Amino acid sequence: MIVADDASIARILGESRSIAVVGLSPKPERPSHGVARYLLGVGYRIIPVNPGQRQLLGLTCYSSLIEVPEPIDVVDCFRRSEDMPALAEQAVAVGAKVLWMQLGVISEEAAAIAAAGGLQVVMDRCTKIEHAHLIRG
Repeated sequence: MIVADDASIARILGESRSIAVVGLSPKPERPSHGVARYLLGVGYRIIPVNPGQRQLLGLTCYSSLIEVPEPIDVVDCFRRSEDMPALAEQAVAVGAKVLWMQLGVISEEAAAIAAAGGLQVVMDRCTKIEHAHLIRG
C-alpha cells in the first residue's frame, strides 16, 4: 500500500525504531549523510547500507540489506529509481515494514513489489523533512 497522507506517515515515523539508510554517503555534504545524522540525533537506530564502506557515522556499515543482522522497520532509499525494484525485493526478503523512497525517487514497480510483500510504501518524500514537520512540529 502506498502511503501518502500525513497521518499515516506520522504513524510510521512514530512507531519505527530502526531505519536502514541505503546509499548512505560518507560525504557530509550529501543529502543521505545529513538525513541519517538528523535521524540518529532524534533517536532512531540507523543502519548504514553502502557496499563501499565499512563504517559510517561511527556505525557498522553493511553491503546490502540481506547482510543486516537485526530487524529493520524502515528501508530509507537514497538510490536511483531504476535500482528500486531490486531493493524492494531485498526489503521484502528481510521482513522490513516500510519501503521509503526519498525525494525524486519514484518506482511504481518497486512499490508494487513491496506492497505485494506486505510492506507500506512511501515514495518521493524525505524522512527528515517529514519528521521535522509532522513529529517535531
